[in-house]
Amino acid sequence: MSAITTHVLDTARGRPAAGVAVVLERQVRATMGEQGAQGWERVGRAATDDDGRARTLLPPDARFEAGIYRLTFATGPYFKAQGLAAFYPEASVTFEVTDAAQHYHVPLLLSPFGYSTYRGS
Repeated sequence: MSAITTHVLDTARGRPAAGVAVVLERQVRATMGEQGAQGWERVGRAATDDDGRARTLLPPDARFEAGIYRLTFATGPYFKAQGLAAFYPEASVTFEVTDAAQHYHVPLLLSPFGYSTYRGS
């Protein structure tokens, strides 16, 4: 299991959201002399399984370190495949990893017109 995982639950249907594409990115800091963030670097990707979980976002050989990370969920295609219109074509969750020795689980509760998230265990 990777150091960052997620679980997507479709609250409108009352079941896990299978087949949601998820991209994991890490914020790239500016080099010396520059200010702020420089952008985002993709460090992993997955699709949720039948239980709505993405357990392998980071490749096994990936270096995991403290920093700012972002999960982007392709919610539009998920709802379109069900024949439903959705307000949000994607949902992005940005969070901070302060201790790379810990596991970070970031669930997403999803419906066609809203979503929420929290730090899971």
